[in-house]
Amino acid sequence: MGLDPRLLQAIAELGWASPTLIQDKAIPLALEGKDLLARARTGSGKTAAYAIPLIQRLLQLKQGPAVQEQAVRALVLVPTKELGRQATTMLRDLAAYCTRHVRIADLSAPTEPAAQRPLLMEKPDVVVGTPGRVLAHVLSHGLSLRNSLELLVLDEADLLLSFGFEDDLKSLLCHLPRIHQSFLMSATFSPDVEALKELVLHNPVTLRLQEARLPGPAQLQQWRLELGTEEDKCLVLYALLKLGLLRGRALLFAGALERGYRLRLFLEQLGLPAGLLNAQLPARSRCHILSQFNQGFYDYLIATDELDTVKSQAQARTRRKARKGPKADKGQDPEFGVSRGIDFQDVAAVINFDVPPTLEAYVHRAGRTARADNPGTVLTFVLPSECPQLDAIEEVLGADNAEAAIQPYQFHMEEIEGLRYRCRDAMRSVTKQAIKEARLRDIKDELLNSEKLKTYFEDNPRDLHLLRHDRPLHPAIIKPHLRHVPDYLVPPSLRSVARPHLSKRKRQRHKPPAHNRAGFQSWGTRNPLRSFRYLGRKPRRLAKKEEETIA
Repeated sequence: MGLDPRLLQAIAELGWASPTLIQDKAIPLALEGKDLLARARTGSGKTAAYAIPLIQRLLQLKQGPAVQEQAVRALVLVPTKELGRQATTMLRDLAAYCTRHVRIADLSAPTEPAAQRPLLMEKPDVVVGTPGRVLAHVLSHGLSLRNSLELLVLDEADLLLSFGFEDDLKSLLCHLPRIHQSFLMSATFSPDVEALKELVLHNPVTLRLQEARLPGPAQLQQWRLELGTEEDKCLVLYALLKLGLLRGRALLFAGALERGYRLRLFLEQLGLPAGLLNAQLPARSRCHILSQFNQGFYDYLIATDELDTVKSQAQARTRRKARKGPKADKGQDPEFGVSRGIDFQDVAAVINFDVPPTLEAYVHRAGRTARADNPGTVLTFVLPSECPQLDAIEEVLGADNAEAAIQPYQFHMEEIEGLRYRCRDAMRSVTKQAIKEARLRDIKDELLNSEKLKTYFEDNPRDLHLLRHDRPLHPAIIKPHLRHVPDYLVPPSLRSVARPHLSKRKRQRHKPPAHNRAGFQSWGTRNPLRSFRYLGRKPRRLAKKEEETIA
């Protein structure tokens, strides 16, 4: 492809021996200076497909005969802060051997706009951010693009409009030069993408790769498990996780935030720590949870598909702007998304505890595993009322690739009936009050760790003292016996493969000193409860012996 040696060295360090299909088709066209509209499934390498030609173009400009003034040459727009962080990491990895010539700034980072102005004063070569944040800097004259921009990238383009960025994008395009190269990268071709195509691209080359939405069964195994009740869902999850039938790390998707908390508290009762991505928490905290999961602090991460909720919030925000309403949005961060674009590392399985609402949601949930050439598994729990919804998704996936259909998962429920009473015990502890207390605990932790409130707490130490010593009114009771699965409860057919999380630590017997204050010898075989004496008073036998000695 005629790439710069420094760029090739970075690619070699990343371990990419050959380009993926989207990279093989898109990079040569991008290097020719053409506008691109590319659709490829999630996990196929779309980020590198635009990042490699972007850095190559910047290196060619810096090596040209004419002296180039330092300015912002490339702009990457993303729909979520998490995806912006991931795109920035990819760009910096590819520019590892040319950092003096290619500087990258991430405006989607969870920092205040005022703290980002010094970064923009240095005029980085590449700026990554959400449309709203980039437009704010342009309007405040902290970022100038009209005379210098040469490359515009819209990553996950199908979400940029659905997340409510239409007005921001139209305003931002007015501040860009008339001639520039543009890339639109998307996992689906929706009406939103067609609208963006008319706004941004000029005579583009459209890449519709003839590939299924998801990898084939050799790489991604898809299963459905039909269950009768909500209790059956929890029972199967209990068996999969506590018996060690699910190997590796897993993502668990719930339908709503409250159900995500309910699932996390249920796993805590079983002694399984799990992280929860909450759209109501600040971006810094969410990024911290993501990094902890990728570093192996959690084996299980619970997430909610916030797409429909964010869409409705974006539409409400648009209507409020039309009415010029003074109220601002509260609650979930509109620039938050989990199932779209984020690269979770080493995810062996995705468990849909609740059926995804749409085909796109299913595709992007499943896309969190089996990325690149790694294998993965998707297991969906289905209640009778949810079967038509999953059947519609399966019909479309089967039309793309008959081999990639969702297969029924054969699970004999009668073999794990012995675990049901333990499952019920754990479920009883997860009450509405316990969920409320868990949410309050997360908010309390955010207040205590907030950088913005440090000054306030320094001026008001009593508030900090009260907050630290505030105790929950109705804390969830953790039952220790649920942490371990006795051997007699393991089904006979699973004993050869099951790995219950049994504690192998043996309790060390407490060994008292050879002679205690009362003069007794060590316990030995004596029952310690029956040989107990109050140490503040001499035993009658010892007092009598002293009297005889004195006599």
